[in-house]
Amino acid sequence: MISFLRGTVAHVGLSTAVIDLNGAGMSVYATPQTLSHLHVGTEAKLFTSMIVREDSLTLFGFADDDEREVFDVLLSVSGVGPRLALAVLAVHEPEAIRVAAHTGDNKAFTKVPGIGPKVAGRIVLELAGKLVPHGTGSGAAPETAIKAEWKPQVVAAMTSLGWSEKDATGSIDKAMADSPELVEAGNVAQILRATLRWLGQDGARAGNRVGSRG
Repeated sequence: MISFLRGTVAHVGLSTAVIDLNGAGMSVYATPQTLSHLHVGTEAKLFTSMIVREDSLTLFGFADDDEREVFDVLLSVSGVGPRLALAVLAVHEPEAIRVAAHTGDNKAFTKVPGIGPKVAGRIVLELAGKLVPHGTGSGAAPETAIKAEWKPQVVAAMTSLGWSEKDATGSIDKAMADSPELVEAGNVAQILRATLRWLGQDGARAGNRVGSRG
């Protein structure tokens, strides 16, 4: 696996750059932000992730290891390929992605071209617990805001997965009746997963409705 490239920038395009490694040119896909810091004729270092397909080997480059880590975690979401994961990083900084995943903010992901409400809901669901914001220096105010806003965000995530707002609200209330610790913590991703588990679905049959439970 190629972890990083260090060499002379030979070319910078709209979506790729070519790094000259002692006479061998390595083509790397990167976000516009990363490409904007590369200049032909200067030395550069890019952290990389290699995607292996049956008929190709493709390198994706990142300004730092945090970007690469978020990229790799995004690839663990079903239906999210490398180009879409790179598009997420083109719209949001790594820390913003961590915060959106941690708080269940699926609307943040719908801002990315190619991601609709259904895919955004799946990203939030599958990233639960995988991406956590760095540091604890933000104080108590953000945590208080999360606790106050968790229910609308969970409802939004469930409606994006196929439930009606009424059924989603009822399911959350019933699922949380025996989980006061989750309500107190106010972690959107954890509450969403717990509600789906209560429904006995865990996201696998998102098209069903609570009303059919009888």
